[in-house]
Amino acid sequence: MKTKNAKPISQILINQKTAPWIFVSPFLISFLLFTLYPLINTFIMSFQDVAGFDDVSFIGLKNYKNLCNEQFFHALENSTIYTILTIIVLIPLPLFLAVLINSKTTKLKNFFKSAYFLPALTSVVVAGLFFRYVFSAQDTAFVNSVLIKLGAAPKKWLFQRATTMFVLVLFCTWKWIGVNMIYFLSGLNAIPQEQYEAADIDGVNTWQKFWYITVPNLKNVTIYVITISVYGGFAMFGETYTMFGSASSPGDIGLTMVSYIYLEGFNYARIGMGSAIGVALFVIIMVVNIIQLFATGTFKKQS
Repeated sequence: MKTKNAKPISQILINQKTAPWIFVSPFLISFLLFTLYPLINTFIMSFQDVAGFDDVSFIGLKNYKNLCNEQFFHALENSTIYTILTIIVLIPLPLFLAVLINSKTTKLKNFFKSAYFLPALTSVVVAGLFFRYVFSAQDTAFVNSVLIKLGAAPKKWLFQRATTMFVLVLFCTWKWIGVNMIYFLSGLNAIPQEQYEAADIDGVNTWQKFWYITVPNLKNVTIYVITISVYGGFAMFGETYTMFGSASSPGDIGLTMVSYIYLEGFNYARIGMGSAIGVALFVIIMVVNIIQLFATGTFKKQS
């Protein structure tokens, strides 16, 4: 028998208090299982010596003390340089392309949007292998063959630190320039056209409109692009792994923070040490992003 106060399931599902929790429950469950739990477990393992599922011992801060080594600082230096260079390239260049495509005189806008965004859909592994063979040290490799025809000497691109960094930044630019351009295009479309029309009446030239109207209105988009670029730069792994065929590289010229985590955690089976590197990387990314948010005035605006 049905009780007098019983409510049908459909009424419970559409209730204003329960319905929101039902809709967000898939995200909450996936966040708890695949983000929060691994994060907490990684932090715990960073204080342990993990030799197996049943062979775990607490060693305190020993893993963090072992971080003060040449390989860690080399990986940190490579990741920092890579992040800075990608930000220098992937902020002004996509912005310039977005302004050109958004111009009223530009034709085939959808074609250019698709052409620039297409590399982002390419697998990192496939693209990494492509760059690996294009920039091979052999004289018959594409880039070296072009240099030889131009009368220049071929280079061992992936055996020198400077040229390796150049290839990595070029790879990142090719793959993500379209994504950042789409972000800036969305910001440009949100700028009120009345501001440009008023500037035209006042006789403002193109450069002044860009500097005093476009750039200030794109501040939030720029901050967002910088934030994800900082994360992407320090978290870079697939590019170096595919180009060198492993997490290690000659003289650690391609060693990044995530590559170092892979080496310690999987190649050397020092999971506790790998966890400590992961925690350190998390702290570094958070500190860098907080500094840039304060520098750009984002936190002041919120307060």
